[in-house]
This record gives sequence, C-alpha cells and structure tokens, in this order.
Amino acid sequence: MSSVISRTGEAVEADSGPAQHPGPARRSLPASAAPVAASADAPATVPMAAPAAVPATAPKAAPTAVPVRLRGAVASLGGRPVLRGIDLTVRPGEVVALLGANGSGKSTTVKTVIGSVPLEHGALELFGMPYAKFRSWHRIGYVPQRTTAASGVPATVREVVSTGRLPQHRLLPFRRKDRAAVDRALDAVGMLDRAEDGVAALSGGQHQRVLIARALVGTPDLLIMDEPMAGVDAASQQVLADTLRREVERGAAVLLVLHELGPLEPLIDRAVVLRDGCVAHDGPPPPNTGQHALPGHDHVHPHTDDHLTTPGLLA
Repeated sequence: MSSVISRTGEAVEADSGPAQHPGPARRSLPASAAPVAASADAPATVPMAAPAAVPATAPKAAPTAVPVRLRGAVASLGGRPVLRGIDLTVRPGEVVALLGANGSGKSTTVKTVIGSVPLEHGALELFGMPYAKFRSWHRIGYVPQRTTAASGVPATVREVVSTGRLPQHRLLPFRRKDRAAVDRALDAVGMLDRAEDGVAALSGGQHQRVLIARALVGTPDLLIMDEPMAGVDAASQQVLADTLRREVERGAAVLLVLHELGPLEPLIDRAVVLRDGCVAHDGPPPPNTGQHALPGHDHVHPHTDDHLTTPGLLA
C-alpha cells in the first residue's frame, strides 16, 4: 500500500528501485561492473585481440610447407603416355635428384611441377597449396635445359637475369633492390664482370651460369634445374655445386634432373629413378656411373622423353 502512495514522493523513487526490475539490474551492475572495469583496465584483456597476431605468424610458417607433393601423376606428350602414376615429394631443404634414361619421364615430371605439361590424372600441391590455387610463383626458380633457351637472343647478361625478378614486381619499374639482387645473383655464379655482354657471345658453361643466376635472383624457396650439368666445363660444374651448396644452407629445396650425379653427389639427399614413366627407386642415391657428368663430355642434346628406355636402374 505504501508503495502506491510513495510513487509520488521523491524519496520513494529511491525505494522504488528495489521494487522494480531495473532496480536489481542496477544492483547487479555495480557488482559485475567491477570485474568489467578491471578487465578493461588490465592490459592483458585488450591484447586478447592479439590472437589476430596468429595470422601474422602464418606466413612465416608457410616456407616449412612441403614444396612439392605429386601423387599419381599421369601425363602425355603428343598423345603418347609419358608419366604413368608417378609419386614425388620434395621436402623443405631437401635436394632430390631425378635420374633415369632418355625417355624415362624426368623432364616431363619437372614440367608438370611448373605447369608447362598438364596432368591428365593425379594431384599436385606446391607449398601445401593445390596447383590450381597456387599463385606464389616467385617462390620457385626454374633452370631449363640449356638447349631449350634461345642462344641468339639480342640481350645482355644483365637483361636476361633481370627477367627473373618479374614475378615479384611484374611490369613496375626496376627498383634499386632489384638491381642489387641481379648483381648478387651474377656475382654468385661468377658472371658479374660479364653483365653488359650479350648472351649470344657466351660459351655453353657461361650461358648455363646466366640461366642459374636468373633462377636465383628471386631468392626462391624451391630451385628446379633440368640437366644443369649438360655440356658445361669443369669450372662451371664447380660453380654450380658451390651455388647449390649455398642455396641449401639458406634453406632452399632443390629438384634436379640429372643423368649422373657427378660433383653434385655430396649434396644429394635422395634419388628418384624413373623407368618408362614409373618410379623404379626412391631412396639413397645409387652409385654414380657413366660419363655424362664428367668434364669434357659435350652433352648438349636435349632429353625430350620421346625415346624407348633400356633395362637397368639408370640405363
């Protein structure tokens, strides 16, 4: 009853608080407000948004993803099957050699990895990303067979190596750091003093060094080389071995197409031997026999994977 009368008094408005629902809400607010205010004052709860820093660490973890994972790869050239269900994995920091006879599928395998030969069946992942979604091509450096690169191009050594920076800055003007990267890559292969010379005037070994510098100029996480030792002299072979050693020490993964291991043998972690488009061996490198990798062997013919193979692991 007094509550009806008291509704008109000012003093009662303080009493009406407990009698109405807003009253208890106000009482509970001071009780809960203390923790809320405390959590607002405590800097630990403001950085609770710091889990947004987790995405910031994700890109750093990306380089540890498996650079190459090829499963059940089937591919053809000119309507003729070349790869018949190949499995290939290249792990971070690993040096893998693809070995085999002419026509065994070595070059076709690396061309499926870089996308120049499409897969008919199978799956390819690059750095943990399905091939169809992969866009970070600057993370891959590719050295083709020397005979597949035009030797009469009217370009200087510097201009050829500079094209290796295109995936990073596309058609934007060259920056100072791009020019510095070109100089470093040329110096790494001992060709800085020939930077302004035309590539058409180079020897086979020097031309190969330029192609390697072009692949290195983007500081790739994966380096793919197709017959890098073919037809090069002893000095160029040693430059290649030293360059690969530095890349491995930096943490890059390397996939090499070779006929024999030659001076690269100490660097090889695993050998994958192909025969008739299938994996015949995946494990420790077999003993290095044969003459293709020896200095003085003018091995300039390309391996187009269009020959029949002969019996034997590497034959």
